[in-house]
Amino acid sequence: MSIPDDANPEILISRLAAPLLPADRAAFRRAAEDALARVPCLGEGAAYRAIAVLQRAYFNPPSDDRASWDIGQDVRRNKLTSAPPLEYPGDQRHVRYHRRPTR
Repeated sequence: MSIPDDANPEILISRLAAPLLPADRAAFRRAAEDALARVPCLGEGAAYRAIAVLQRAYFNPPSDDRASWDIGQDVRRNKLTSAPPLEYPGDQRHVRYHRRPTR
């Protein structure tokens, strides 16, 4: 079942432009509108196929530093990063055994 908004090319362009860097969005939008003007039979699938190829051309994947972020790389100091790790003190439950009443 398709969503009725999928037939609207503006919504499709906006959805595919969202993961792009802000500097690349305007150029992608112009290229997508140009590509849609050249599609002879404009349907949901044809529009998506024409624009998805363009999105891959404008998409810049994150650098290795951004993709493999670790909490140790955080600049801010807080208790979570500066304090030593907690040690497991064992099972500290106090078990109390009850005697069964004698008859």
